[in-house]
Amino acid sequence: MRLDEKERKKLIARLRRAEGQTAALRRMVEEDSYCVDVLLQISAVQGALAKVGEILLRSHVQTCVAEAFMHGDEAERRQKVDEMMDVFARFGRTGAGRHLR
Repeated sequence: MRLDEKERKKLIARLRRAEGQTAALRRMVEEDSYCVDVLLQISAVQGALAKVGEILLRSHVQTCVAEAFMHGDEAERRQKVDEMMDVFARFGRTGAGRHLR
């Protein structure tokens, strides 16, 4: 992962926030909270993690993928395209990809 210190700190802060949201979600389930409130909390956690994924994906494209296309051979470029297609497919299946559009 090639993140500068500022980006790394932003990601850590977002992940801590998601951890807090997940802990709140667990407490809500333990306390038998209202279904809609639990669903909204799930959506908040998913949104937080999707944003982390978006930031990481952007960084990966701007560094690793760009480097492969500027300096790599055909096999390396093909591998990066295959990796990206797999990532996009996974994001699409989880619903997290809505933030990538």
